[in-house]
Amino acid sequence: MNELELKYGCNPNQKPSRIFMRDGGDLPLEVLNGKPGYINFLDALNAWQLVKELREAVGLPAATSFKHVSPTSAAVGLPLSKPLKQACFVDDVPELEKSPLACAYARARGTDRLCSFGDWAALSDVCDVTTAKLIAREVSDGVIAPGYEPEALEILKAKRKGSYNIVRIDPDYVPAPQETKDVFGVTFQQGRNEFKIGPDLLKDIVTGNRELPETAKRDLIVALITLKYTQSNSVCYAVDGQAIGVGAGQQSRIHCTRLAGTKADTWHLRQHPKVLSLPFLPGIGRPERDNVIDSYINGNEEDVCADKVWQKYFTRQPSRLHPSEVRAWLDNLKEVALASDAFFPFADNIERARRSGVRYIAQPGGSIRDELVIAACDGYDMVMAFTGMRLFHH
Repeated sequence: MNELELKYGCNPNQKPSRIFMRDGGDLPLEVLNGKPGYINFLDALNAWQLVKELREAVGLPAATSFKHVSPTSAAVGLPLSKPLKQACFVDDVPELEKSPLACAYARARGTDRLCSFGDWAALSDVCDVTTAKLIAREVSDGVIAPGYEPEALEILKAKRKGSYNIVRIDPDYVPAPQETKDVFGVTFQQGRNEFKIGPDLLKDIVTGNRELPETAKRDLIVALITLKYTQSNSVCYAVDGQAIGVGAGQQSRIHCTRLAGTKADTWHLRQHPKVLSLPFLPGIGRPERDNVIDSYINGNEEDVCADKVWQKYFTRQPSRLHPSEVRAWLDNLKEVALASDAFFPFADNIERARRSGVRYIAQPGGSIRDELVIAACDGYDMVMAFTGMRLFHH
């Protein structure tokens, strides 16, 4: 089959809509369940490229959570700490660590739970039962993977009253070296971004501190590959094999760094003992818990600890997180890696990154202010590598 008709395009008024192969060949994918839409396929195909490349670069199963053509997170299959399991709502899954793929998915889906609401998931490996069970209980639009164990497929088919979108991708498919798209009736063509990201990209260390441990290299690779499939401008914080903060689509580099840093902070604060022990009322669903936790951490929308308000969510009135507690907890976040899809034009990015535990940085370099940025890194004993390669994605 070389064509698949879709319900509509980005919006309901954009009809007709389809995906097809220009060369007349067969589509490299198969819809096993549901009816994915235009945006679903944009997410699915970008997400698949990310996890496939991450799997090849790091050698571990990988997963990502995509929303509106950018990843909310990506991760490889490393075990989760007890607090992280609680923060990701997977502490009730005793078989979790028997499946590295499930660990990768739990990390990716649990990083930025607000942005992952209604996401598209991608898995680098055949979906197993444990991973399927995790996906089944989240609010999600669909999943793409190279295959599904029979029982895992049945679990996923039962999701959303049988309408959950499940796509199988041919893992051996290699696209044409040239890609095209139309904008306002004008056709654009470019060579595919086949640039390979790996440890060799991190050899040009420009700071006084040149100690780049293997774990930091891994995390920088995770961050860089995540950025390769993130709408630009973009910045990514990563630690322990997962992207913990992605700032996408901002016109200013510092806004990317701030946005990603705030998300990284929230990810870490979700593991604070006060957050993990919030006394939720029975029956409060996972999405609503996510909203309440975000409000508790960031103080947005409404004060969930205020008189009478707390009664909607909690069995008792919890104490607030004091700014001093927040700062003390964030000071424990260390050894974080940070990557940027283009050069840092000012040292303000380094100042912001430092507040979220960043110690290792990878960026293309090439700014007229490179020396100022390097000096800022040296002032905090950070390690920074110039990759020499921009990773814009649009």
